Amino acid sequence: MEEKIFELVANKTGLNIDGVKNTILLLQDGATIPFISRYRKELTGSLDEIQIATIQKEMNYFVDLDKRKQTILKTILEQDKLSPELEKKILETFDSTILEDIYLPYKPRKRTRATIARERGLEPLAKIMMGQFELHIEKKAAQFINDEVLTADDALAGARDIVAEWVSENSRARDIIRNIFSRSAVITSKVVKDKQAEAQKYQDYFEWNEPLKRCPSHRFLAIKRAEKEGYLKVGLDVDDEQANERLCRLFMRGDTACSEQVQMAVKDSLKRLLAPSIETEFMHEWKQKSDEEAIRVFGENLRQLLLAPPLGQKRVLAIDPGFRTGCKVVCLDEFGNLLHNETIYPHPPQREVRESAKKMSTLVSAYKIDAIAVGNGTAGRETEQFIKYMRFDREISVFSVNEDGASIYSASKIARDEFPEYDVTVRGAVSIGRRLMDPLAELVKIDPKSIGVGQYQHDVDQKMLQSSLDRVVESCVNSVGVNLNTASKHLLTYVSGLGPQLAQNIIDYRKENGEFTSRKELKKVARMGDKAFEQSAGFLRIANAKNPLDNTAVHPESYHIVESMASVMKVEVRGLISEEQVRKKIDLHDYVTDNIGIPTLTDIMKELAKPGRDPRDKIRHFEFDDNIKTIKDLKTGETVRGIITNITRFGAFVDIGIKENGLIHVSNMADKYIDDPAKVVKLNQHVKVKILEVDVVRKRIQLSLKDAAS
Repeated sequence: MEEKIFELVANKTGLNIDGVKNTILLLQDGATIPFISRYRKELTGSLDEIQIATIQKEMNYFVDLDKRKQTILKTILEQDKLSPELEKKILETFDSTILEDIYLPYKPRKRTRATIARERGLEPLAKIMMGQFELHIEKKAAQFINDEVLTADDALAGARDIVAEWVSENSRARDIIRNIFSRSAVITSKVVKDKQAEAQKYQDYFEWNEPLKRCPSHRFLAIKRAEKEGYLKVGLDVDDEQANERLCRLFMRGDTACSEQVQMAVKDSLKRLLAPSIETEFMHEWKQKSDEEAIRVFGENLRQLLLAPPLGQKRVLAIDPGFRTGCKVVCLDEFGNLLHNETIYPHPPQREVRESAKKMSTLVSAYKIDAIAVGNGTAGRETEQFIKYMRFDREISVFSVNEDGASIYSASKIARDEFPEYDVTVRGAVSIGRRLMDPLAELVKIDPKSIGVGQYQHDVDQKMLQSSLDRVVESCVNSVGVNLNTASKHLLTYVSGLGPQLAQNIIDYRKENGEFTSRKELKKVARMGDKAFEQSAGFLRIANAKNPLDNTAVHPESYHIVESMASVMKVEVRGLISEEQVRKKIDLHDYVTDNIGIPTLTDIMKELAKPGRDPRDKIRHFEFDDNIKTIKDLKTGETVRGIITNITRFGAFVDIGIKENGLIHVSNMADKYIDDPAKVVKLNQHVKVKILEVDVVRKRIQLSLKDAAS
């Protein structure tokens, strides 16, 4: 069976079967996706993380399908209906829809009209009816009258119920209706009676229809949300006449009284059993596709947010702004440790501008502050304006920081454990400052669903969403690498091969023994076995380690290669790293072995050229237009500066310095057709946009990227 799965996954993904086989074996052996992608390129054929994740998904599909087959076989066997032919058919089926069609006639079900008819002894009459040879079916039906079947018409009705069920369970009939749904199903929605006033935000869908195959994921999810909230009735329509005609062609033979009864049963089956069953199937399938698309977009947004440029190890003064309750101010050292906190009141109603400015100047000087981080929530713009006109004793950059999810963090157990003696306002301000220093290290502490870059995240499959987002976080953490001596437990948790327990054990080891001096020392950590070390070591960095390779992405299993290169070149490993001319003399082919090929050797050389390099971009300063403070300040036709805050399938949202974000619809992104906004813009990208329309009442702002660029 395993060889068959390799073949099936390769066919479904279109990837080389050897790479697929080796990838599956590595996954089964406990290897993580980041590890396989980075350190097992020779085995996989240099597959990237997305391809490996796809292989894992398809592998799980066929593993789950095999489990389902075993359940089905057991159920049919218990009914004493499992023939060798049926068993073979089930075992050789690798499509879940076909498998369920095969199982349908044997599936335990609730009591139905057909069940009741069988209990009344009408199945023999149904078989006669289905055979369509009996010329006098009414007379035949009279023979089935009993205490529960009072008339011939009752007998015929019961027999038709049984035939209708047979029709609905027939695999060819189901395929016919599936084909019709696939080609021509129209999704419709209507507002629920007397719900118009409550459902205003869904008014576009009050009387709406569209071919299902053209319905984009975001629209489908919006409609399904409205249905779940009780505002819309949603369904699928197909041409019933065409469907009925095709089914009759399949089941009817000739033009007899029996055939008329079968025709009635087919029509009833279509309306009552078959069409609703296939509609449910298609709705489920479309929901799954829409979920996958929404999760994909969410995941890509999260990736961009986590990999946002960090300020780095600088001293930061962070402000969580507010009006009545004041602005909470914290000072952090270059490692994110809290040095000082207090509250200033530069805004109404207190308006202690002079006192607040004096405090700020004193703090910047006393704690040698390099940059100021201001949360972008309530009073954020006003606080930036207040700081902008201040003069400090040094050059200070001021950054607006997205504070989505900061309140979630500040009230969490993680924050309470970090700062048990401080309240939520201090914790929130610390989080804002740390986000500026290193977005990835801080955001891993927050549930991705609270960060504010997804859409319909509460409507999609939650298990699938969590799995996908966890994989994105893991990918980002491992692509950047983690400082073994400064990383928090939450950051270490996402390192390949670790998890919460080993992450905590590393923290405990650091507390007891001080900083790690080498990667080898990791093996002294409790429960750090060979497998966990293999999976994690390459992603952990030790700055200023005795062995310079411990601060690179070169895996310890490959140290001997670098040492051999250095020996041949007659230099120390440090010399090999620092001397480009020496590295240029190395012929990689001299170091190829059965296990190590050119892909791994190329990665090693890249790492030696830029050891421990952070793959993230450098942070850029940004300023909003000082003249725009509220939505009422916007003027149609005007061009303004903004930052991309969220990307969806239908466009991108832009922070232009006011409470409400504007929308660049996908049609306003470029002078050509764009199928995916992510191909045009990136999260946190600085853009110039033209204001197309401002709806103050509905608080909606329509923007254009293409018109601003022209």
